[in-house]
Amino acid sequence: MVCWILLLISLTPFTWGTFVVNVTQSSYQAEENHDITLDWTFTTTAHMSLSAVYIFCQLLTEDKDPVLFHLHEGVEVPESQDKQFSGRVQFDKDVLREGRLRLHVSRLRTEDSGLYRCEVKTDDDAGSDKCRLKVTAAADEPEPLRLTESPEPEIWGLHIGQGLRAAAGFLPPCFILCFAYLFFKNM
Repeated sequence: MVCWILLLISLTPFTWGTFVVNVTQSSYQAEENHDITLDWTFTTTAHMSLSAVYIFCQLLTEDKDPVLFHLHEGVEVPESQDKQFSGRVQFDKDVLREGRLRLHVSRLRTEDSGLYRCEVKTDDDAGSDKCRLKVTAAADEPEPLRLTESPEPEIWGLHIGQGLRAAAGFLPPCFILCFAYLFFKNM
C-alpha cells in the first residue's frame, strides 16, 4: 500500500498543471471530393475562458505553410485562412469547451495531403500536435458488368459449338463402324 501511495505522489507533479494537446488519430486517409473530420483534444481547466483560447492550424509543406484554421481569443479569423482551404473548413465550436478541436474539411483535394499541426494556447499554457492526411485520387466509377453471350467464332460457315455438337453426334457411330469393319476384316 505504501508503494502505491509513493508511486502516486511521484507521478502527481507530472500530471498537475500540464497542458497537453493530442490528435485523436495520427493519420487519416480519404478519397478526393469526400469530406473528413480532423480532431484534436487539449487540456481544459475549470477557469478557462473561451475568449482566452488561441488556435492556429497549418498544413506543413516545403514551400509554404498554408493556414487551415485560425481562432483568436475565441473568435474565428477566416481572413488568415489560406485560399486553398477557403470555404471548405467548418469549426465545431460546441465541443471547444470540452477541450476538443474538431475541423470538418469538405471536398478534399489531393493537394490537401500532408502533415497538419494545430497549436492551442490558453492563458495558462500552450501545446501542439500533428497528424497526417493522405488524400487519394477519386477512383473512376467502373462500368457495371453486362453479361452478354459472345458469338462463337465461325469455322467453314459453322459455329464451333455447332460443329462440336455435330461431331459428337457423328463420331460414336463412326467409331462403331470402323471397329466393326476392322473386327470382321480380321476374321
